[in-house]
Amino acid sequence: MKSNNAYELYVQKMRKIADVRNSISVLNWDKEVNLPAKGNNARSRQVATLAGIAHEMSIDRELGNLLNTLHKGNNLDKRQSRNIELSYEDYQKSTKYSTNFVIRLSETTSEAYHAWMKARQENDFSFFKESLAKLVEIKREEAQLLGYEAHPYDALMDIFEPGANVADTDVLFKDVREQLVDFVRRIREKPQIDDSFMRKFYAKDKQWELGLKMLRNMGYDFEAGRQDISEHPFTTNFAATDVRVTTRIDENDFGNMAWSCIHEGGHALYEQGLPEDQYGLPLGSFLSLGIHESQSRLWENNVGRALPYWKANYKHLQETFPDNLSDVNLMDFYKAINRVNPSFIRTESDELHYHFHILIRYEIEKGLIEGSLEASDLREIWNDKYKEYLGVDVPDDKHGVLQDIHWSHGSFGYFPTYSMGSFYAAQFHKHAQKDMPDLLQKTEQGDHADLLAWLREKVHQHGRFYTADELCKQITGEKLNFRYFMEYAEEKYSGIYGL
Repeated sequence: MKSNNAYELYVQKMRKIADVRNSISVLNWDKEVNLPAKGNNARSRQVATLAGIAHEMSIDRELGNLLNTLHKGNNLDKRQSRNIELSYEDYQKSTKYSTNFVIRLSETTSEAYHAWMKARQENDFSFFKESLAKLVEIKREEAQLLGYEAHPYDALMDIFEPGANVADTDVLFKDVREQLVDFVRRIREKPQIDDSFMRKFYAKDKQWELGLKMLRNMGYDFEAGRQDISEHPFTTNFAATDVRVTTRIDENDFGNMAWSCIHEGGHALYEQGLPEDQYGLPLGSFLSLGIHESQSRLWENNVGRALPYWKANYKHLQETFPDNLSDVNLMDFYKAINRVNPSFIRTESDELHYHFHILIRYEIEKGLIEGSLEASDLREIWNDKYKEYLGVDVPDDKHGVLQDIHWSHGSFGYFPTYSMGSFYAAQFHKHAQKDMPDLLQKTEQGDHADLLAWLREKVHQHGRFYTADELCKQITGEKLNFRYFMEYAEEKYSGIYGL
């Protein structure tokens, strides 16, 4: 078979696999947005069946032979060769999973998700404890299947952030402890900022309309997506032309909706910016979750919580909620949305304490996967760590161990990418300002077109062509460097708190 014909056959096979996997994603989106309670068992079975089919397709011997032939060939262009290289690596990993294991993992995850939802409703971890223990056990099994050199958690981290490992991540969080902890302590010694007006009554329908406006202003294409309400805000995509977001609205906390809309909008812009002609192929997929998170965090924090953004948008916000904000000036609002104070909920945390939340989850996950911690003890472990790192007493399970959806999805190894993403975001945004000296002035005018175009060029269009390290070096001239985040934090919060 000629290489061009072989490559076309490869593309056809990969797109069929993507079609099945994206069908699973549609069902999972529907599960979290529309599914009636009695549909849970049937939906779990449907997802498990499709997961088994997708896996069988991904480890098909004919596909493996095709990839092997193309991998050894030399008649492909640079992008085609990279697709084959990455697909060949993915195939080697996929063959480590049996279809039986994939189905068991899907069923265990579905069970855990529904148990988590029940536990959230009852505000009682005991409803989730048994399902979580089963899920931890199967994730330990998965780590053994995948293999690792130093720590079993390395195998799970690599799923979400290729190349990441415990040794490097421990160093990253060492920087957090040695630099960020002291800086936050200095802030805590200053008089606290009043943000009580953020927790007045903000009508749901007005918040909803404002959230849609925020997304449009960023450049989110509603002809290629939609927004809905879910228990936990998320972004999902079925193609670059169908990328959906959800938000969560609390009528007594304006920030809940605002930051989830901008955050998920950042994720969605990345997915909408992936090359359509690479659908189903590695170059049509996001690079890593750390890079994905860099996009959401850049928009949420470096743009959305910055003063220039609200110079453009605050007047409209005041007009939308005059009873709450007409007497609040712009600077007081800006300080309030950047108030630094320990909290129970990760997604509602300020951007500095946020990394303490991630550190806690990272330490717990490592312990669960290596076996030094057990799921049955998680409520007590969680509460003790929140007291140690944030100085707060967790009042109940919904504000504590049940707050995140990730473990119910089996996403062990995911959380560290949140901190990585924030650090990438600070580094990227700094270099975006160097490349576009008028960037902040454009932001003050409510014009984000240049920033989005910059991100499309530097990040989105490449898919998985580069590794995260390579992409970071290409954009900034160096690999991920925590220094950029600390410089950003010190400049911003020294001004807000008068340090």
